[in-house]
Amino acid sequence: MAEARRLRLYSIPPHRAFADALVAGLLRRFGGDATDLARGIVIVPTNRARRAIVDAFVRASGGALLLPRIVAVGDAELDESVGALFDSADDTAPIPPAIEPMERRMLLARLVQEADPALDAAEAVRLAGDLARTLDQLLVEEIAPERLRDVTLAEGLSAHWERALSSFALVLDRWPQVLGERGRIALAERRSRLLDRVGAAWRDVPPAGFVCTAGVTSAAPAVARLLRVVAGLDKGMVVLPGLGLAMGDAEWEALGPHAPDPVTGRRARAETTHPQFHLKLLLDRMQVARGEFRTWRAASEVDAPPARSRAIATALAPADFTHGWSALARGDRNLGGVAAIEVATPAEEAQAIALALREVLETPGRTGALITPDRALARRVGALCARWGIAIDDSAGQPLSQMPPGTLLLALAEAATGDFAPLPLLALLKHPLVAAGADRGAWLAGVRALDLALRGPRPPIGLAGLAEHFAAHGGAAAEAWPGVQALLEPLAAGFTDGKGSLAAMLACLRDAAGTLCGDGVWARAEGRAAAELIADLEHRAELGPPVVASASLPALLRTLMDETAVRPQQGGHPRLAIYGLLEARLQTADLMVLGGLNEGVWPGIPSPDPWLAPRIRAELGLPGLEFRIGLAAHDLASGLGAPQVLLTRARRDARSPTIASRFWLRLQALAGEAWARDDRLAAWARAIDHGGVPTPVDRPEPVPAAALRPRTIAVTDVDRLKADPYAFYAQKMLRLRALDAVDADPTAAWRGTAVHAILKAAWEADGLAPDTLRRRTIAWLADAHPMMRALWQPRLLEAIDWIASEITAIRAEGREVEAVERRGEIAIAGVTLNGTFDRLDRLADGSIAIVDYKTGKPPTAAAVRAGFSLQLGLLGLIAERGGFDGVRGTAGAFEYWSLGKGRDGFGYVATPVDPAGKRDRIVTADFTGIAAAAFGEAAAHWLTGNAPFTAKLVPEYAPYSEYDQLMRRDEWYGRE
Repeated sequence: MAEARRLRLYSIPPHRAFADALVAGLLRRFGGDATDLARGIVIVPTNRARRAIVDAFVRASGGALLLPRIVAVGDAELDESVGALFDSADDTAPIPPAIEPMERRMLLARLVQEADPALDAAEAVRLAGDLARTLDQLLVEEIAPERLRDVTLAEGLSAHWERALSSFALVLDRWPQVLGERGRIALAERRSRLLDRVGAAWRDVPPAGFVCTAGVTSAAPAVARLLRVVAGLDKGMVVLPGLGLAMGDAEWEALGPHAPDPVTGRRARAETTHPQFHLKLLLDRMQVARGEFRTWRAASEVDAPPARSRAIATALAPADFTHGWSALARGDRNLGGVAAIEVATPAEEAQAIALALREVLETPGRTGALITPDRALARRVGALCARWGIAIDDSAGQPLSQMPPGTLLLALAEAATGDFAPLPLLALLKHPLVAAGADRGAWLAGVRALDLALRGPRPPIGLAGLAEHFAAHGGAAAEAWPGVQALLEPLAAGFTDGKGSLAAMLACLRDAAGTLCGDGVWARAEGRAAAELIADLEHRAELGPPVVASASLPALLRTLMDETAVRPQQGGHPRLAIYGLLEARLQTADLMVLGGLNEGVWPGIPSPDPWLAPRIRAELGLPGLEFRIGLAAHDLASGLGAPQVLLTRARRDARSPTIASRFWLRLQALAGEAWARDDRLAAWARAIDHGGVPTPVDRPEPVPAAALRPRTIAVTDVDRLKADPYAFYAQKMLRLRALDAVDADPTAAWRGTAVHAILKAAWEADGLAPDTLRRRTIAWLADAHPMMRALWQPRLLEAIDWIASEITAIRAEGREVEAVERRGEIAIAGVTLNGTFDRLDRLADGSIAIVDYKTGKPPTAAAVRAGFSLQLGLLGLIAERGGFDGVRGTAGAFEYWSLGKGRDGFGYVATPVDPAGKRDRIVTADFTGIAAAAFGEAAAHWLTGNAPFTAKLVPEYAPYSEYDQLMRRDEWYGRE
């Protein structure tokens, strides 16, 4: 008990601003003598917390001040470095240096691939990162990895976990030897050794000044031992944030961890998701009781009411202790100063937060901060504030993979490993860093020409294939490509064999980035981060997997870039900030906005451990994966301690409806009818970009002058003229045409063009001889697009065989093919009607048959009766009136030869006519007359008349949508 009384243990409750309260207490104790304060040491968890303490000293001093030494020793995530060594540590026996992170990553990736040779390099590197984190957890918890060999695999463990554990064991057999050969140890182990050495030195010879650990909540055994030493020093102090001193003993003990049952050997389930669990674990490892802590007797100007701490503790109590909420006194459920905003979308949520932060600046000296684990929300808020000229830095940073230098390197890798396919090639050439500067305009003009030339099916792969394609295309694309090709050839040379040295491929990427972008790609914080990553990876590449398939390079780079956070330099707005959960610890502001309070975001979904099954982790004594939920809950409790708090969530995300965070639901349930909603900000968020009551537009009906209307029309355009006159107007009069997609999939039109080309070539060669048709098709396909051969050759050959058999059959009946692919025209109804038939046959009775090839389903008789799909009739009309040179006669048959799937395979004949009009078809002899009358009416209406070109006049026969946006279809279509 005597020793316990000497321990100096304190807690700052959540309703107080931790940094300001801490500094106020330290100044009261040691501020009388500047040298006393300067000799002190303040130990904090992170560098961000260190800056918070420094800022608090600046606010409290009001002038010059000699600060104590403030040292960051890492945090609960173990992502930060150990920091500076303590002056009083014994350096007589140096601790081995820690292995560099990239060096460890590559070495582990090699071992992982050796354990499972089926893994490619990218997957091995990804798994090596997870393996490193698992090893760190074992080292931090001081669990010897060798204990895995003593784990008994229980029945029912899946084969996946057995394989993972087997691979883990193989890696563990080799890893200590690898570290020993390099004279290195793991960073987590080095930190533990360093902390133990410092603790031992201070126990023997205490520092001359005070030592205060502030906000260090990691429950790592080494940290707990150091904190115990500090608490026992004459001038030592351990100050924890938000320790639950007011919790009942039963509630505290229910948190765990629990000793095993003496009979069954089982442990009761610990409340690892509770915000106090990690603090209780820390106290247990420090071997101190909660009752030994006292409240830190200092306050600040940015504290919330004391009732806030009681409400926070009540709201986040374990489930078994919430049954008495209905009987709570009003003071225990008082959430005064806490408001909530629940909006429909993430865009509205970001807008509401930006407005709240903007409003903070209306009051001089007032501060505000957004705390959220949702980096997309943080970026949105920053962008929205920027339109008011408010620059707010997101202290959590952004992944390098989303920054311009990172996206450039990924684009280079994807273009090179994809044989410069159109999409990755254009993504690279259009990147904002490429050719940045005065020549950017000329560069983009050339790239646009290449873009237009790459519309449609993919050209031959590789730079040589592209050169051939652009040369055939001609124009500006042919002029622009040689210069682009010269820049890309060194990059292509490094990826010719599909696999090789990772270092060589990285060197190619680095050189190509410099060639395309100059030194600008390595400028600014994100450029330096990219340069450091590439240099580090290139330097350590030989330690990793020996052979790297080039196709895996983009995934490998993306994995490493996703893990590289680019944090802004200091210099953002002095009164506003955006923090991640880690960066927000020990921060304070007048208004704290806690954003993204949806399940799966705050708290996040625990990342799975691909190496150790949950059952094995529990047997080893590792914290459960849900342990991080408790840390997120503690971060929330700390954020709730600000004078004014705004909670926000969106009812849906980009994909689906969301579920409110468990923390949101608990706070709402506790507050009951007093749950405060800030409807004002929510309404502002909806209204700020609202353009007022929209004025519905009328259906477009342009009426051009008669002199401007076309006097020539193709038979294939008649349906569009009648069903969607506006689309005809846009295409023929405005001359607007939709571009094909880049690297387009094969379309019906593309396949139809191929069929026509094959049959025309066969006609010109031997008059469509059936016995050579298949052979000629195969020869044509040999030079066709590879995608055509891969996707369509089998069914095309079957359909060609059907055409050959049909031609043989009709010739036996006295019917002969007379012409193929011939264009003709006639004057009718005051305009010129032109068209090209696919095939024209002479029947045995001297009449002609008009044949149209279809790769899909032909038009129905119902469409013909409705006055549409009259193409065959109009072609017959041109033939009857002598519009096709050398061909004339009465049309006696109209046929669609479809290459689609029929009853007996690919290929069948369909017709919209019948000599007697059976089955509700058009009478054959009347078809050309019906077509002529329908066309004459349409021509008189729109081409020689003054009728408006109405949009979607007959929607059921206007299936194409390329002009829907131009006609603003969604604004009027469907209205009564």
